[in-house]
Amino acid sequence: MAVSTGLAENAGQSASVAPQAMITPSASASGGAMIASDASVARHGVSASSESVARRAMIDGQLRVSGITDATVIAAMGALPRELFVPAGARATAYIDRAVPLEEDPGNKQRFLAPPLSHGAMLTEAAPTLADAVLLVGGGTGYLAALLAPLVGSLHVVESAAALAEAAPQQAGHWTTGPLARGVKAGAPYTLIIIDGTIAQFPNSLGDQLADDGRVVTGLIERGVARLATGRKSAGPISYGVGFLTLGEIDLAPLAEFAELRQWSF
Repeated sequence: MAVSTGLAENAGQSASVAPQAMITPSASASGGAMIASDASVARHGVSASSESVARRAMIDGQLRVSGITDATVIAAMGALPRELFVPAGARATAYIDRAVPLEEDPGNKQRFLAPPLSHGAMLTEAAPTLADAVLLVGGGTGYLAALLAPLVGSLHVVESAAALAEAAPQQAGHWTTGPLARGVKAGAPYTLIIIDGTIAQFPNSLGDQLADDGRVVTGLIERGVARLATGRKSAGPISYGVGFLTLGEIDLAPLAEFAELRQWSF
């Protein structure tokens, strides 16, 4: 599905964010992991030149033309070899505008690496900064974590499938293996929670780990359609909750673990 990151469709307001400073491959602020380089791609038996060309085509032919132009997002996705985060037999398809199948997760069925456009849209809406304490729900093989780690102050990652976590070429941030909906209490409260997949409901267990005025970026099922959604937690003397704004359609695989959980307000 195509994803729109222009105007919020049901709010009449802009969903874009101001460009941030350019980044280059550097040590992660959240665990010391380095962004993989083209040299590391060559060591894994892949042509660095051909993959660099494919990465540039991804930037120019998928992201920019679809409105993903934030300088930080473009620099991060242009520097990180996406092919290292997919199964060896799928490296030729790492840069196409489709989800790439990963290992099957017993709790969430088939798992996928989301299309570049979906991750670009999520990062654009999240607008991460070094002031953020971030929880990434659904670490997969580590691609989105590797994009996030140099951009934020701290990063905790939860992944339910041990095989996926073990397949990660690098584990940027602090990883925990366990149920996705449980989150990681050790790093809470978080100013930003990103769920790398589509959910039907946002559980109390994650809402409890979100700081007051904290943000959420996720895929959300709305009337049977997967949409990019942003949320923010409000606080008051009596009650609090998370309100969500749905944006354009997005190609994100559903996470079955979130299908029938007690939900927060949308």
